[in-house]
Amino acid sequence: MLCRTARCCRTFRYSSCDPEVVGKEMNIVLFGPPGSGKGTQAKKLAEKYEIPHVSTGDILRENLKHQTALGLEAKKYMDRGELVPDEVLIGIIKDRLSQPDCDSGCILDGYPRTKPQAEALEAILNKLGKTLDVVVNIEVPDAEVLKRISGRRMCACGASYHLLFNPPKQEGICDLCGRQLYQRDDDKETAVMNRLEVYKKQSQPLIEYYSRKGILVTVNGTAGIQEVFDEISAALDNVWPT
Repeated sequence: MLCRTARCCRTFRYSSCDPEVVGKEMNIVLFGPPGSGKGTQAKKLAEKYEIPHVSTGDILRENLKHQTALGLEAKKYMDRGELVPDEVLIGIIKDRLSQPDCDSGCILDGYPRTKPQAEALEAILNKLGKTLDVVVNIEVPDAEVLKRISGRRMCACGASYHLLFNPPKQEGICDLCGRQLYQRDDDKETAVMNRLEVYKKQSQPLIEYYSRKGILVTVNGTAGIQEVFDEISAALDNVWPT
């Protein structure tokens, strides 16, 4: 079984320890609260392992852009401000994972979010002759998430700042255009705490579900981007046993 920390490993079915070896396959799910850097890590991992970063948000936007049947179905719910139902999301995920660029695996970001979705993902992969190999859980304490998100400041010109990590030269004023900076509503403390509560309610049952299956890896998301990436990579590199 795969142990619950990134410093432990599981023996997989592959025949090389070199992540650059052509023909290997690895299917990964990434979990992490808002502000955990999950999207950044997914992009870095996709580049290293040469497998696509599959984001449900990106898939929905792509289907809407091309006016696909699945996209138009999802749009009906989105236009009413409703969540896209599982059966529509499942169809979109199934279609995406069937594409040739996923033959060597993928990194799923934003799916699954419920146990029925997790079970549907397993069924999709089984039909495609694949398995879910690793679920990476990026842990970040609430206080750190709040600091990261509530410190964000935006400008109408498109520039972005952070009060702690990338402050403007003059408080509240954009360095580029001199306009007043603002805080997005969903970056305010109350909104962030609400988003965290929703995330916990959604993710905790899934974390327990994948832990029981023995494929969960938990990493410390409070470190720097490169340190978190190195810890995840160390765990994933064990997919190719020596």
